[in-house]
Amino acid sequence: MKTNPGLFFEDYRVGQVIDHAVPRTVGTGERALYHALYPARHALYSSDCFAQSCGLVQSPLDDLIAFHVVFGKTVPDISLNAVANLGYAEARWLAPVYPGDTLRARSTVIGLKQNSSGKTGVVWVRSEGFNQADETVMSFVRWVMVRKRDEAAPAPKTVVPELEKAVSASDLSVPNGLNFSEYHADLAGSSYLYADYSVGEVIDHIDGVTLSEAEHMMATRLWQNTAKVHFDATVRSDGARLIYGGHVISMARALSFNGLGNLQMLAAINGGAHANPCFAGDTLRAWSEVLDKAETSIPSVGALRLRLVAHKGSTPNLRGEDGKYRSDVLLDLDYWAFIPR
Repeated sequence: MKTNPGLFFEDYRVGQVIDHAVPRTVGTGERALYHALYPARHALYSSDCFAQSCGLVQSPLDDLIAFHVVFGKTVPDISLNAVANLGYAEARWLAPVYPGDTLRARSTVIGLKQNSSGKTGVVWVRSEGFNQADETVMSFVRWVMVRKRDEAAPAPKTVVPELEKAVSASDLSVPNGLNFSEYHADLAGSSYLYADYSVGEVIDHIDGVTLSEAEHMMATRLWQNTAKVHFDATVRSDGARLIYGGHVISMARALSFNGLGNLQMLAAINGGAHANPCFAGDTLRAWSEVLDKAETSIPSVGALRLRLVAHKGSTPNLRGEDGKYRSDVLLDLDYWAFIPR
């Protein structure tokens, strides 16, 4: 058989290393499409002149473009037969991605656990993205629920990896040359800088976006994500196409501009959960909570740790009285990003 049915849960082994096809050269076309799909307005990713005033050679591609491309490379080998992508941890952006860079990806299986139903299991992988110079541009851990090919296949030994609760501020990688000493807040569209945010502060980003079937499938194709649940209405018993979780992340990040307009570069994801499935017709809103603040090795560059919550409800409540995520919560993302001091 020459077609690729994808890997099923019983095909994975802890320690297995998978080099993913196909390398991809990214450019300003990806940026234009990204900005068309999401209301992205951060100045550093929009203007070469602005980026150069911040010490970079030119405007890099949005950090989430790099994430989506690397993630998409992993899908045919990791989550083609997925039921759902469950979460993220220990994600770090290590170098900016510029137009003309070529990205490739590699994943290492670091954990396996069969579910009690015997029909599926959870696979943990650490995925890395490299550019054409073999520099690691980003690394992240994710875990995904994958179907079994044969329910009678024996369960593998359970290995649940121990993951850091958060990326230490001292381990954040400030891009070479980044310097906000000549930062133009008026051009960036926000006057609020590092000192204006306080730990514990909650910001309602106000705006909402109703998600459409066509846009989420276009976005998922753009990132060459081939997971069946996003396209094939026969895969799920309810006949619905599941919206790619990364689409929700990018939409929420773009909405967060209203209140965090100077939060210019993503540095790390400490943890993330897709709390509930998302479908076309849902209206997505977002709020953020400031969890921590940190200085970096560059005096003009500070770092904020934030919780970004995407939801489809009328009130920004995260959990119910039982401690579980409310049914209208779609995303709970804990991340670090750089902001001028």
